[in-house]
Amino acid sequence: QVQLVESGGGLVQAGGSLRLSCAASGRTFSTYAMGWFRQSPGKEREFVAAISWSGGNTYYTYYADSVKDRFTISRDNAKNTLYLQVNNLKPEDTAVYYCAANLNRCSGYGCNDRYEYSYWGQGTQVTVSS
Repeated sequence: QVQLVESGGGLVQAGGSLRLSCAASGRTFSTYAMGWFRQSPGKEREFVAAISWSGGNTYYTYYADSVKDRFTISRDNAKNTLYLQVNNLKPEDTAVYYCAANLNRCSGYGCNDRYEYSYWGQGTQVTVSS
């Protein structure tokens, strides 16, 4: 069983920044593929970013086109924590942001299939005002 707890959301003006965190339980956190997804009212949950383990100390990162160059996903395995640095926020980034864990390797390139993620946090709200 893996528990995930997000934090760091809030209200920010367009162009601002936030750092979202996701604290995870689990003895083998370093091997999990971890992802960030978001969901706004009336829309499906969508992929934002993922970081997957490729063996040893090698990790790969993936981003949705809409956030590339503005968002950065990272992890601190010593702290069992996943991060999402979000910069240059836009009103369309307003959503509940969820972190998720995939205890297996992603089957497809990009680790963007939400159905491969077995564990989810409760979400943290990000609201961007114009």
